[in-house]
Amino acid sequence: MSKTHSKSKKQKATAGLAPGTLTYVGEEKSSKVDITVIDYDGADLLEEKIIEDVRNCYDYKEKESVTWINIDGIHDTRIVKTLGMYFNLHPLLLEDIVNTHQRPKVEFYEDNIFVVMKMLNYHKETKKVEAEQVSLILGKNYVLAFQEDIEGDAFENIRERLRKKPNGKARNSNSAYLFYLLMDAIVDNYMVVIEGIGEELEELEDKIIHESAGDPTKALHKYKRQLTFVRKSIRPVREIVNNLVREEDDAGKFLKSVHFYLRDLYDHSIQVIDNTDSFIDMNSNLLDTYLSMLSNKTNDVMKVLTIFSTIFMPLTFIVGVYGMNFDSMPEVHTKYGYYIIWVVMICTATILFYYFRRKRWL
Repeated sequence: MSKTHSKSKKQKATAGLAPGTLTYVGEEKSSKVDITVIDYDGADLLEEKIIEDVRNCYDYKEKESVTWINIDGIHDTRIVKTLGMYFNLHPLLLEDIVNTHQRPKVEFYEDNIFVVMKMLNYHKETKKVEAEQVSLILGKNYVLAFQEDIEGDAFENIRERLRKKPNGKARNSNSAYLFYLLMDAIVDNYMVVIEGIGEELEELEDKIIHESAGDPTKALHKYKRQLTFVRKSIRPVREIVNNLVREEDDAGKFLKSVHFYLRDLYDHSIQVIDNTDSFIDMNSNLLDTYLSMLSNKTNDVMKVLTIFSTIFMPLTFIVGVYGMNFDSMPEVHTKYGYYIIWVVMICTATILFYYFRRKRWL
């Protein structure tokens, strides 16, 4: 059974359920959920993995230091539900976390801010873009990050900054700055994905121009699907960041300290969208270029065939005339008639050939 069919079947299974019902919609997984906690301030940093009891995360909720709880794997809805209960998360928020088909969005609650985004990864070997859903929750002194996949993310650079730079901006800022850093890492990773696809398109462009690409239509259609998927994933981010910048209700109090950073993130999101649109246009232009070159080559072949057909047309006429079976044809009985006809045909073909060359049709 295909993944698409399996996910569609799960989505149908959730239809009609009560709002707030936690039903995981995504690829089936049997691996354990990996929970990592990084608690820090300007002086100390504590990093640990919660293996035995997810309830140990509750100890960090009321601490004055900043706590980043990263949950890799959302297929175990019991863990999501337990964390939701400890951190007083709305049931509809929890429902969105476990629904991996959730459109990127932002929601403002009384005690927290909830953002859903897509984290992308481009594999050059398979030339395929893979996406996983990331849900970020900003609270007073904590950030919860729910990731769909177990392995790999775009946050490792942030972890290194927290570990190795105790005097850096990240270690000495509040949870809102960490929230911004996580969003910024996802958006910056979009640029990496776009540039990866762009490099492939530029290589294909050179091959098309030098006529060494064979038939690139399948590759171009594949890139078009990938770029369209990327655009669908990143376009809502601009709206998300814009809403964060403009939020003035009680939830906006968490974001006052990072207002200017969010405006910069908004600019980055626009840049990513513009680059994506540019590469989509480039992909379409490459297809038009290839089809135009193919059409020109076909026209050249047809022109040559037409010219040669024109050259042989009078020769065919002469052969047809003297191929008729009439007895009273004086030329047929002429001693040198055969040679004369050859000379006439050769001269006719030569004259037409040089005429076409002079017109630069050949």
